[in-house]
Amino acid sequence: MDDDELVFASDEITENVLPKQAKWRILVVDDEAEVHQVTRLVMNDFVFDGHGVQLEFASSAKEAKTILKADKYHEIAVAIIDVVMESAHAGLELVQWVRDELKNHTIRLILRTGQPGEAPEESVIRNYDINDYKNKTELTVLRLKTSLYATLRSYRDIRIIERHRSGLEKIIAATSQFIECDTLSEFASTILNQISVILNIESSQIVCCAVVKEHTQSQSDLMVLAANKGATQSIAVDNTLLTDTVDNRIAEALQRKENIEKEDYFVGYFTTKRGTESVLYVENETPLEAVQHHLLGVFTHNIAVAHENLKLRDVIKESQKELSYVIGEAVEMRSKETGSHVKRVAQISYLLAKKYGLPESEAELIKLASPLHDVGKVGIPDHILNKPGKHDVDEWKIMQTHPTIGYEMLIKSDNPILQLGAHISHEHHERWDGKGYPRGLSGKDIHVAGRITAVADVFDALGSARCYKGPWDEDEIVTYFKQEKGKRFEPKLVEILLDDLPSFFEIRRKFPDNPD
Repeated sequence: MDDDELVFASDEITENVLPKQAKWRILVVDDEAEVHQVTRLVMNDFVFDGHGVQLEFASSAKEAKTILKADKYHEIAVAIIDVVMESAHAGLELVQWVRDELKNHTIRLILRTGQPGEAPEESVIRNYDINDYKNKTELTVLRLKTSLYATLRSYRDIRIIERHRSGLEKIIAATSQFIECDTLSEFASTILNQISVILNIESSQIVCCAVVKEHTQSQSDLMVLAANKGATQSIAVDNTLLTDTVDNRIAEALQRKENIEKEDYFVGYFTTKRGTESVLYVENETPLEAVQHHLLGVFTHNIAVAHENLKLRDVIKESQKELSYVIGEAVEMRSKETGSHVKRVAQISYLLAKKYGLPESEAELIKLASPLHDVGKVGIPDHILNKPGKHDVDEWKIMQTHPTIGYEMLIKSDNPILQLGAHISHEHHERWDGKGYPRGLSGKDIHVAGRITAVADVFDALGSARCYKGPWDEDEIVTYFKQEKGKRFEPKLVEILLDDLPSFFEIRRKFPDNPD
């Protein structure tokens, strides 16, 4: 290393912004050929941060604009610009063009002039966005190198900041995608897809694995959220996808409870407040840089928090689903209609909703709310509710109040499941032809969830024993729905049911009334 390089060498650990064999691109803009030759000679052995320089030359501001326009990714680090070229202020005008029109605020600009009277130093430094200003007569070899060390260091730091900012923006974008994930499968795919985006690396070059360990699990009970080997992606619930090497590195991070950052791989460690430990393993064909290690560390944290939230959301969903079933089954038991009716209605409603074309989120909500369809029966006296024979006129009027009772019970809640359950309870006895109760609604004035649950409820009830009837066989059920198409039920829903009867009858077999 030369003496002058020692003087300006930095003792700080920095990140590489250039590939291993690349050089710093420096543009020299001057209308004197001799200046080009001297600059080339002087800079022949110049090295900064382990990289030499690649000199590019322009003899006018016009030529320089052509070169700079082609530099879309701002890879030219420094431009050394003469003030006087085509005109007395060509260099100054070029500086203004670079900053104001090209919008390149990354490149470092050094102005030099042989005619300082044309552009006084103080006014130029004050009025133009430049990084240095030199008189050609004072620009010795040492001063030129001094200026380049300073400007290259500035350029490097700006690029590092830009890379961190860009990476963090990608992490924020990835985090928003995590929030939208409803299933573990979607969550795992998001992890694998976003790793390559954040690192700006082809996914086929990366080996990636994300695992979690509950505080109650042993080392052998790691759960693999997502894993890939090059272009192959997969999701598993055990550690069979891990090689011995990867497994050992993950085990080391779990034991040390900290990140492990190596040149060819990264193991990120994070633990949540609930004691869940998360590990993200990433291995790349080429060395990982410091900025990539940093971004992966942040991403590990986000994966852990997002996974925890997804689990909590699942717990809440399961609790809500179980609560709906418990309430629905309690009503069935009071009606002396024991069995799995409410579970079957939920599954049939979900399948109808999906085949009807409703989004997954709406179909899932209908599945959770449909078990509440008869909750209003808690307000019907036992002697009427469980009467084996036909109801008289007064009894029937009382029975017809249960949809409204259920609606009034549920509608006061802010819970979306109970809110939808209120509409289902209120409208599942309405008819497509307007002859139903309690309000005589018809057609699409009936809530779609009410129309769907009406089909599901009757389809299952007909095949089940009740206090007032025995179970119907499959042919009788099919005949009934054909007769009631466009009368009691929406035609499209009946067509969906009849077009795929095996799937709907399979639900009845899957949830029998008296399982062994």
